[in-house]
Amino acid sequence: MKFSAPRPFRLVVLFAILIAITARLQAAERPSWIDPATGHRVIQLSAEPGSESLYFNLNPFTPDGRKMVITTPKGISLVDLQSGALDSVVTGNVHIIMVGHRTGKIYYTGTNRNDRSVMCIDPATKAVRVIAKLARGQSVATVNADETLLAGTMVENAAGATNGFNQDAGPNARSNSLQAADDQRRNKARRIQERFDQHAPMELFFLNIATGEVKTYDKCNDWLNHLQFSPTDPQLLLFCHEGPWHKVDRIWTIRADGSGLTKIHQRTMAMEIAGHEFFSADGKTIWYDLQTPRGEDFWVAGYEVATGKRTWYHLQRNEWSVHFNVAPGGQYFSGDGGDDRMVAHAEDGKWLYLFHSELLPDNSGPELDSKDLIRIGVFRAEKLVNMARHDYALEPNAMFSPDLKWLIFRSNMSRASQVYAVELNKSGG
Repeated sequence: MKFSAPRPFRLVVLFAILIAITARLQAAERPSWIDPATGHRVIQLSAEPGSESLYFNLNPFTPDGRKMVITTPKGISLVDLQSGALDSVVTGNVHIIMVGHRTGKIYYTGTNRNDRSVMCIDPATKAVRVIAKLARGQSVATVNADETLLAGTMVENAAGATNGFNQDAGPNARSNSLQAADDQRRNKARRIQERFDQHAPMELFFLNIATGEVKTYDKCNDWLNHLQFSPTDPQLLLFCHEGPWHKVDRIWTIRADGSGLTKIHQRTMAMEIAGHEFFSADGKTIWYDLQTPRGEDFWVAGYEVATGKRTWYHLQRNEWSVHFNVAPGGQYFSGDGGDDRMVAHAEDGKWLYLFHSELLPDNSGPELDSKDLIRIGVFRAEKLVNMARHDYALEPNAMFSPDLKWLIFRSNMSRASQVYAVELNKSGG
């Protein structure tokens, strides 16, 4: 007896096959190439000019690691990292907060001044939930590990004061001239200094997603910014005292009940700077850019949350990067490079880097108790992508894919910004 599948079932299967074929054809139409300077394969993930990946410390990945969110001129889309398929999830002028670590829901806010609601959407069902409406002066920046809390900042109404500053701001298109790019940088530096000088009253707030209850802590006259919950500890928040880095003690943590306020890095010399802090994927370590002093000696420094132990990895001037990142498992770090007008003034810094970390041997011997001293290591750099055509007014914000196959970044190397990925193993390797 010959089995014949029911017609509706055959139609469903055929439809799924057509979708898969269409997705692969669409992905094949996007540029891909082998970087002649490095031998690594680069592919374009986005389709629309003006698309961007998220800021380097925000989770863009679904819990299964297969998909990631990007912004497009039309709203929010999901990219399938295996097939390359693009799926429009939210249409409109919205701001992504991040993807939830537990459920994969996409958290975002509207940008309408009269209705700045915090929302989330289930990408599978497209069901939208309005979580809260923000009051004037409030801004939400992060979602905790079990998706029970939002955290943000609140600024009291002061003339010209804002509750945040987009450190990541930059044009989608490349600047028309070096002069225009320099003007943008000077304007950004001026605005940071002006906001820092306001000393507007601010505080952190935690919003319970289930009940809407809001609790506030750490009221001060410092500029609070760069909030990020631990990816594993639902109660631990990392944040910064924002401003010119050489004028602030930047990196702090606090518990969601207001306890445990901790300064993570203590300056030991004039003009020492530390910043662009981020959690490791397991939440055990806080990593950050450290310069001793500013623009002269370069490190990626780590602080172990449970013990306070420290590890510093040294790197060369050309290897300094706007943002660093660490792979799941901690075996690799990345850097997205920088141009010669940034803090390192690197002559040859426009590269995406893969860093292999190496701890140096401790030969102190029994004569010196070194257990509480900083462990020192170095980065061995591998170049992944030549960024010579990239205008660093747009920060690349590189991040590792969960399967460690790709380093994902955004670039305006083709003039308008697009989202790209470079394969960590060389082509054919």
